[in-house]
Amino acid sequence: MEIVHIDMDMFFAAVEIRDNPGLAGKPLIIGALPHERGVVATCSYEAREFGVRSAMSIKEAYRRCPRGVYMHPNGHKYVEASRQIHKIWDCYTDLAEYISLDEGFLDVTGSVRLFGGAEKIGREIKCRVRDETGLTCSVGIGYSMMSAKLASEEKKPDGFFQILTPKALRELIIDRSVRVIYGVGPQTEAELHKIGIRTVRDIYNNRDALIRCLGNQGKHILDLADGIDNRIIAVRAKAQSLGKEITFQQDITDREYLKDVLRLIARKLSFQIRLDGVFIRTITLKVTFKDMKKITRSKSGDDTNKADVIYKTAAALLDKVERRPIRLVGISLSGFSEGEARQLSLFDDVGSAKESGKLDEVTMELQQKYGLDILKSGSEMMAEQRLGMDRKETAKERE
Repeated sequence: MEIVHIDMDMFFAAVEIRDNPGLAGKPLIIGALPHERGVVATCSYEAREFGVRSAMSIKEAYRRCPRGVYMHPNGHKYVEASRQIHKIWDCYTDLAEYISLDEGFLDVTGSVRLFGGAEKIGREIKCRVRDETGLTCSVGIGYSMMSAKLASEEKKPDGFFQILTPKALRELIIDRSVRVIYGVGPQTEAELHKIGIRTVRDIYNNRDALIRCLGNQGKHILDLADGIDNRIIAVRAKAQSLGKEITFQQDITDREYLKDVLRLIARKLSFQIRLDGVFIRTITLKVTFKDMKKITRSKSGDDTNKADVIYKTAAALLDKVERRPIRLVGISLSGFSEGEARQLSLFDDVGSAKESGKLDEVTMELQQKYGLDILKSGSEMMAEQRLGMDRKETAKERE
């Protein structure tokens, strides 16, 4: 196999720095704000010099880096950047496994004749990502998934490295911690420490003890340490749903406030499905109450991609939910189709429908070129004003 592993460099932070160069060189922490509940989603390399890491408590991050720049994540912006990146990657193979928005494996074994080999593909991807998105990535070339992953980590940031044989992999990792082996986490590491295995070299020197301690898992770890990795790219099925949620810093009882939130969520979801050229049939409202009880309410109808339809359906579902303090609200879309199935009825104005379609096309072109916020309805602007979303003090978003 010829595998390419791509990992974007400090993705969320890099997108923010790209869009606001004034943040360059500063310890930037994306996640919750210091006075909120939450964790670090990602951070710049400058912040990492203070010991800040992803998934760290935001309180601990602030203790280590009180002069850092703290920002809420902008999920919509990162999803858009991810779509651009994945579109580039997809040009080289249809065998892709995306681990997250910013990381993925590509099996290019069947593409080498067309594009000139894995190394050429990897270098071309690096250049295209930089030129077309303004972001950098680290690329690893390997004969297996583990070797490609290790290669991409070897020269970060903006790196390129190849591990082309099991022998090269063994020579690279022999004196490294056992954690370098895929699947060895903190608990397995602790078990290995009990029998004196701390490095990969220790694995080689204690093969029988490893298998006695961990059984089949030990055999798998030994294979990986020897450079044997027979995993194949797991191509994911097409997404069956798309959703967005907002968790409030304080529980909310004001129904008009909640509907304003739903209006803005609907707008973002509508933009995403129009960008993908798909329609949806089922709209689901998601609610988590103060006591953490979770409910969903759904309604199916004609195919649509309209923000107003999504919003009105979700708002109507909210009206039927019992009136209790709400901690989280969200909308999920499902029942995708590639084209609008609804036919014009005898009562539809054909001319008006065509004009509406043209307006949608123009709107989409402007939003793709200048961003989602270039065009807003009056109700959307009023909702933003009432919510004070520009301050981002009331809620945290999650895709």
